[in-house]
Amino acid sequence: MSKPDPNATALDLPPLDPLPEDTQKYFDICQEKLGMIPNVLAAYAFDVEKLNAFTAMYNDLMLGQSGLSKLEREMIAVAVSTVNKCFYCLTAHGAAVRQLSGDPALGEALVMNYRVAKLDPRQRAMLDFAVMMTENSAKIEEPDRQALRDVGFSDRDIWDIAATASFFNMSNRMASAIDMRPNAEYHGQYR
Repeated sequence: MSKPDPNATALDLPPLDPLPEDTQKYFDICQEKLGMIPNVLAAYAFDVEKLNAFTAMYNDLMLGQSGLSKLEREMIAVAVSTVNKCFYCLTAHGAAVRQLSGDPALGEALVMNYRVAKLDPRQRAMLDFAVMMTENSAKIEEPDRQALRDVGFSDRDIWDIAATASFFNMSNRMASAIDMRPNAEYHGQYR
């Protein structure tokens, strides 16, 4: 059976051993589909309630029903993580952008500075809004939301942009605070 990485963070919070049956099944699915257990999951494996809360929110935002594509949600994760300089998320979600887009250059551009990436007006407005939320959310006003509507986003889509950006602002800060390290596999994927 697969086991989470006990060195996923700088904290001495070893994963439960054994993991609860449902958690072990989830980790086995990750191992089968991804070829690894993402260290973010291993980091939370010391407390199943925290792990379940994290994965429920992540799965809802990143995989649930939305007017945003999976690629667009991953692009938000990378743009927000760039501002926050989150090593874990830049590495993991940069790989996801490379995979979903089929364009390694897009993944690299987003990691460095989304403003140099070849984006359509919709993507640019989406990332501008996510970055504004990250840098100074108190300055967001109706014209900022209207700019998203003007390029085709619905109010539900705006909610999803804001929710995704908010989640990654939280998880970036957590990852940085505990020195969460990305799985080595992410570095070479989809290049």
